[in-house]
This record gives sequence, structure tokens and C-alpha cells, in this order.
Amino acid sequence: MNRETCKISIVTACFNSAKTIQSTINSILNQSVKPFEYIVVDGASSDETVTILTQNEQWFKDAGIQFKWISEKDKGIYDAWNKALKLIEGDWVAYLGSDDIYLDTALDNYTQRIYEFPEADFITAKAQLISEGKVVREFGEPFKWEIFKREMKILHAGGFLNMKYIEQWGNFDINYKITGDYELLLRKGKSLSVVFINEILVHMGAYGVSSTHITSAFKEARVARVTNKARNAVLAYFDYYLVLFKIKIKKLLVDE
Repeated sequence: MNRETCKISIVTACFNSAKTIQSTINSILNQSVKPFEYIVVDGASSDETVTILTQNEQWFKDAGIQFKWISEKDKGIYDAWNKALKLIEGDWVAYLGSDDIYLDTALDNYTQRIYEFPEADFITAKAQLISEGKVVREFGEPFKWEIFKREMKILHAGGFLNMKYIEQWGNFDINYKITGDYELLLRKGKSLSVVFINEILVHMGAYGVSSTHITSAFKEARVARVTNKARNAVLAYFDYYLVLFKIKIKKLLVDE
């Protein structure tokens, strides 16, 4: 496999995303390295999202990118992602939120690492969380199992998952509403192979599900750790309360 023959797929799940999804689409069309296909799974939006998807069909055709989209009710983001897995033809898949964008060099960087590390399970980078045009937070760091089993510190948004991993470890568990991506990566345990790109390749909207439901996300993550035997129940509870404590301390320091 070389960079020219590497088949990469990008998936976006969306619902009533008319205000942001065009920027997401533009960031894909503007890449110097184009994906093999782009798939959008819309949850039966009632705004102009579907109209925007229809209007972009020709742009993807002109760019030589297979563009597939469906619009129907779903049971949440991981149900939508599982629907996309039935449509994917690529060897690697990335999930990019409908209010996230790739920076200009993103796919160039990712495909280079895929070429260098074809047997990796996941390739990730760094992102900036953006709110009202300002950077709120920088996220993403190198993978270390001792940290990962206690807290999701690597960036999933926009990163590439080897489809061989899905074939071996299964689809997303739709019982999770916020941290199903973390749970999926926990299944392999400490032998999970992650490549980290020490560059900011994604800008994320600050109002995604995991950003706006912090406590619920931590609760789900605790369940995921115990279920996959990454931590026992006692230690998982300790991790949960420790993270909440850290957040409260940070908030107090900011408010002072």
C-alpha cells in the first residue's frame, strides 16, 4: 500500500446541523489529499441540512470523492456511526463531527502515518476546541495505556481507525450515548496500537455532546472501564471522582 492507493473514508453523523455542516464539508473538499469517500448519516433533520447535502453532491463528484448520505431517524450518534459502517468501502475510517473541521494539512498528515504504520489500530492528533472564534482548550496527547485506562486523553474526532480493528472487535455499542468511541478502543486493552501526530489537525465546535454533558460522559466512561476490565469497580469510581474534583478546582481557579 502507498499513499496514493490508501482508501480512507470519513463519516459525519448530524442532526439539524445546517449552521455548521457546510464548513465541515468545505474542510474536506479543500484537502490536498482527498478521501476515497465521504459518508453523512443524518438523523432526519428538520432544518436545511438535507438541502445542503444535496447541493454539495456535484462538488464531491467534481473532486472525485464518493459521496454517500442517508437521512433517517436513529438512536443516537453510535447508531448513526454503525449505519455508516455498512456503507464504508475504505480501509481506514475517521469520524468528524458536523461542527468540526479539518485543518488544511490534516489528511496529508494522516495518510503519511497510515503509510508508515499500516498495522496500527488508531491514528490520532491534536485539536483545538473553538467557541465564538476563540480557542477554549487544546486536546490530544500521546497514547499511554496507564493513562488511557483511567481517562480518555487521546483525540478521537477526525482520527483514523483501522477497519481491521472493527472487523476484530465489533461495532459501536449503542447503549453508550457519549463515550462509545472510548469504549470501543478499550476493548483491546493494553495491546491497543495508537500512533500520535503532534500537530493540531482539527478544530472542534465547543458544543458537541461530550462537551456539554461532562458528568454523564464521565459516568459512561467509568462503566466502559469496568465492562472491559481496564479498571476494577473501586478504582473506576476513584478515577471518576478524581476527574470531577480536578474540574471543580480548575473552575474555581478560573473564576477567581
